[in-house]
Amino acid sequence: MKPNIVFIISDDQGAWALGCGGNSELKTPTLDSLAANGVRFDNFFCASPVCSPARASIFTGTMPSAHGIQDWLRGGNVEMSEHSELKNNPLYACEKHAIDYLGDKKTFVDILSENGYRCALSGKWHMGDSVRPQHGFSKWYTIARGGCDYFNPDIVENGEISFKNEYITDLITENAVKNIREFAADSSAPFYLSVHYTAPHSPWNEANSKKEYWDLYSDCPFNSVPNVPLHPWLSAGSPYKEGADGRRENLQGYYAAISAMDSGIAEILSQLKVSGVADNTIVIFTSDNGMNMGHHGIWGKGNGTFPQNMYDSSVKIPFIVSCPALISAGAVNENLHSHYDIFPTLMDYLGIAYNKTDDMPGKSFAEILRGEAENENNEVVIFDEYGPVRMIRTRDLKYVCRLPYGPDELYDLANDPDENINLAGSEEFADVQKAMRSRLFGWFAKYASPDIDASREFNTGYGQLQKVGIYSDGGGNFAEEEAYREAYLNAINKFTPSAGKQPGT
Repeated sequence: MKPNIVFIISDDQGAWALGCGGNSELKTPTLDSLAANGVRFDNFFCASPVCSPARASIFTGTMPSAHGIQDWLRGGNVEMSEHSELKNNPLYACEKHAIDYLGDKKTFVDILSENGYRCALSGKWHMGDSVRPQHGFSKWYTIARGGCDYFNPDIVENGEISFKNEYITDLITENAVKNIREFAADSSAPFYLSVHYTAPHSPWNEANSKKEYWDLYSDCPFNSVPNVPLHPWLSAGSPYKEGADGRRENLQGYYAAISAMDSGIAEILSQLKVSGVADNTIVIFTSDNGMNMGHHGIWGKGNGTFPQNMYDSSVKIPFIVSCPALISAGAVNENLHSHYDIFPTLMDYLGIAYNKTDDMPGKSFAEILRGEAENENNEVVIFDEYGPVRMIRTRDLKYVCRLPYGPDELYDLANDPDENINLAGSEEFADVQKAMRSRLFGWFAKYASPDIDASREFNTGYGQLQKVGIYSDGGGNFAEEEAYREAYLNAINKFTPSAGKQPGT
C-alpha cells in the first residue's frame, strides 16, 4: 500500500525561525528531531511571500499569475447570505459571497483522492469558500477567514461557523489527532492529512499566548533577530510596535506561538506511533511564506513594505521531510528548491501519473527522498512574485523587478548574503542585471496566463477581494489604502539608481 502523508504548514514562519535551522534561542525540539530523522532543505523558497497565493501555488503547482490568487484573500471566504448571524460582525465586513478561486485548477489533493487516498484538512484553508469541503477533502475542519485570534477563533465544522473559547493551535492538533485515529482504524486505503496551523501568525502578545510558552521566553535577549532602524517603506498594515517593549512583546509572542505549535506536532507524531502507522507515514513540514521580525527594519512578510519586498527573510521557508522507515535520515540538502516543486515531487515519489499542464514550472526532487543523487543537469533558479513585484534568484545573485516603474534591486549574495547593498543601476553589474531581467521576463511569459497576469494589477498587499481577469483594470479586485499609494509614489520619486543605496532611501 502507498504511504500515508501528513503535510504540516505553519503560517508566517521564516527559515531562520527554527532551532535546527541555526536559531539557538528558539525551542523547537519536535521539529529538530523531525529534521534529524529525515531530510532538511536549507534553501527552500515560497512562490509568493504572502499566505493565500503561496498556499495556492503549493497545491496547484502553478504561480499566482497562473492560478489567480495574487494576494491574501480579504474577501470570498464566506457566503454571508447563509450566515446571517455574522452580518453585523466587523470581522466579516469584507465578506459577501464565497468564491471558488481555484475552481478551474486541479490540486495534488484532488489527484490523491482520485487514486484512493482518504483526505482530511485540519486547520487554515484561506483559498476561497472556507465553509464547503473542496478539492478532494472529505474531512474539513478549518477557520472561516484567513486569520483569527489564538483564543476565541471562528471555526468551521460540518458547514457551520462557531466561535470557540479555546486555543486555536490546540484545536487544530486535536482534530488532526482525531483524524489519524479514525484513518488508522481502517487500513484498507492510505490517507492524506493536511495540518495547517495559524501559528506563528500575529497577533503576538501575552493575551494570545499560552502561559507556559510565553514564559519560555521571559528572559530571552532575542539576539537571533536583527535590531535595526525601520525600513523607509514600512507598510500601513505592519504589526510593528514601538520601542524596546514593543519589540520584545512581538518576538516573545512569535517565539511562544512556534513552541506551542512544536508541542502540537509532537502530539501528532505520537498518535502516528500509537496508531501503528508511523512507519508508513511521510511527514512533511513547511511554512506558507517567510517573515521579517525586524529583519531589514521590516515587521511583516512581502507586504511588510510597500512596494512589496523579496528579501530572503520574506521568501525563504523551512522544509523538512521525514519517515525513517522509508527515507534516509539526517541529510541536509543545500540546493535551491521551491514550493512549486512539491506537486511533481509527491506524484513522482508515489508513482502516480497526472497531467502536467504547461503552466506548471516545478521539477521533482523525489530522488533526494529515495536517497539517490540529485539530478542537476541545469542551473537551479528560483522565481517569486507578489503582484507587480517579481524575483529571480540563483545561488549567488538575486534580481527584483518592480513593474512598471521600479525601483529594482540586485544583490550579490555570494558577497552580501544579508542583502544590504543594492547594485541595481550600477555600471559594474549592468550586464548581469540585463541578463537576469531577460531571463525573468522569459520565464513569466512561459508560465503566466495573460488573462490573469499579476504584473498588470494594482496590488497593494492589503488583500484581494474578488477574482482577477483580462478585462480588469484592478479596480475593486484589491483593497487599497491611500497610505500605500502615497508611499509607492514617494518611493518612485525618491529613487535614484545608485550602487550601494537601499531602495527607497
